[in-house]
Amino acid sequence: MRALTVGTVLLASLAQVQAATLPKSPAQPRASLPNDTSSCLTLTPANVQSQGGCAHSPTSRQCWGDYSINTNWYDDTPYTGVTREYWLVAQNVTMAPDGYEQQVLVFNGSLPGPTIFADWGDEVIIHVTNAMQDNGTSIHWHGLRQFNNNEFDGVPGVTQCPIAPGQTYTYKWRATQYGSSWYHSHFSFQYSAGLFGPIIINGPATADYDEDLGALVLMDWTHISTFNEWWWDRPTTGPPSQANSLINGTNVFDCHQDNTTQCQGKDIVGQRFEMTFVSGTKYRLRLVNTGLYSHFRFAIDGHNLTVIAMDFVPVVPYTTDSLMISMGQRYDVIIEANAPPDNYWLRPIWQRSCCDNDAWNNTLGIVRYADTNSSAVPTTTNPATEYKSQCEDEPFDKLVPYMPLDVPAPDSISLLNLNYSFVPMPAGFLFTLNNSYIWVNFSAPTDLMIHQQNTSWPNTGYTPQKGFTNYDAIPLGIADQWVYFGLQDLSHRNRSHPMHLHGHDYVVLAQGFGPLNDTVNLTLSNPPRRDVATLPLNGYMVMAFKTDNPGAWLMHCHIAAHSSEGLGLQFVERQDEIMATFADPFGLENTCETWQTYWNNDEVYMQEDAGI
Repeated sequence: MRALTVGTVLLASLAQVQAATLPKSPAQPRASLPNDTSSCLTLTPANVQSQGGCAHSPTSRQCWGDYSINTNWYDDTPYTGVTREYWLVAQNVTMAPDGYEQQVLVFNGSLPGPTIFADWGDEVIIHVTNAMQDNGTSIHWHGLRQFNNNEFDGVPGVTQCPIAPGQTYTYKWRATQYGSSWYHSHFSFQYSAGLFGPIIINGPATADYDEDLGALVLMDWTHISTFNEWWWDRPTTGPPSQANSLINGTNVFDCHQDNTTQCQGKDIVGQRFEMTFVSGTKYRLRLVNTGLYSHFRFAIDGHNLTVIAMDFVPVVPYTTDSLMISMGQRYDVIIEANAPPDNYWLRPIWQRSCCDNDAWNNTLGIVRYADTNSSAVPTTTNPATEYKSQCEDEPFDKLVPYMPLDVPAPDSISLLNLNYSFVPMPAGFLFTLNNSYIWVNFSAPTDLMIHQQNTSWPNTGYTPQKGFTNYDAIPLGIADQWVYFGLQDLSHRNRSHPMHLHGHDYVVLAQGFGPLNDTVNLTLSNPPRRDVATLPLNGYMVMAFKTDNPGAWLMHCHIAAHSSEGLGLQFVERQDEIMATFADPFGLENTCETWQTYWNNDEVYMQEDAGI
């Protein structure tokens, strides 16, 4: 531990092998976990294991051929010679995920979208077609480091122009990490309307298990447009309470709470999520919080959880009766089916002190033991429902990366003070970092400006005709240097902020409530590493990362309303090297030309929010 030394730096406000091609992803919705886990098992690394080493199996999950859980994946990744290829179509459809019919945005007709599977080291190609009539889009591959691959990070206004309606854009990346995540639109609020899906990259694990159940996707759900909710949020202190929650795209809804035409004459609509356990089996479950405004404590009645990974980072296993999961975060857990055969509630428990839901006590799934052959409603209870509501991460000392990495002591730390301000509409209320906010320009993304050697990063100021642009770019020019940032919440708005960094895992050196000052101790010996960590309400977080990945990398709050309110910035890392990492810089220009043709206007696209 080391005492904190704080130095203030203000934000710069202006600153192919086709060896194993997969078929096109199916378009049917998925309302439960994939019980046919062959989709996972067929992707185990036969090609890696043939090189020698130990086999990855239910009794040797730490193995991965010539690699293992001890391999430093930041420096060493298998070359599998395998390319996985997917086709995704973003579209407007009418669905009733919880029995309440409404317009949603989805990939391939499915909520969540199709799972992207790969093995550690595979090349992945995804063709994304925008079939929405009135929206651009871009797709971000959440948590993927995109090492020397900023080109395909998928952020409109930063790494690309939006994909125009009717157009297709192809993303290419290598699975240099392994674990659980998700892909989602990074265009305004689109992902909270359903435009997302899971990512599973198979690799070694820190504990043994028998069966991989895949992703369990948790989210809140609204019965009005999230874009309309954006306007609700403008003059008020926060978004309205959400109508419901979904577990892997499904839930029930009590129509007694609603008198709209979708509910008239109805009682309970929809279907609960269910999964089946076989006694004596150890299951791996991949928890993913894709919510708009949903901080959960996850638990399964009568069962403990053994945590083996946070985000894309394997951890020293620890056992708990429940765990905290904020927006954008992922946890991989092992659950042993060792309870008396029965039916049990699966509970994502709302943390109502930081976010609320009209149906907060309806966020429930069912675990049924095959031995019981019963369809009865569970009657089980869980002490976790009585725990104090918290807007925090898992306890700091539990999150110990399995592969240890130490961090050098900082000479100084750059402060990022979170506050808020009011500007003319359409922005209205904005969150700020050091009195600045991000408001991207869809037609002039950061990487295009770098390609065209136009990098003044202007804050244009607001005009009714042109809106405004604020790149909010911080230059990081020195290679392989540790940079340190201290975030502190001075807004007094009683909101926590799950902060997501693109292009890197970052280390969390300190995290807590109250002021950030010299009495705060830093954890430099193997601190938690992840890509989303929570800045506590009215608190602080000290983070650091190494400048080893050239690119324009967004950092933002993963509460969709907050990022739309400007709560973010971008690190322009090793600017002079970024274009050398692009496979096709002129493809960037072509996408922007197509977008501008669609917009058919010389003016700045009139965004209603920050655009990210």
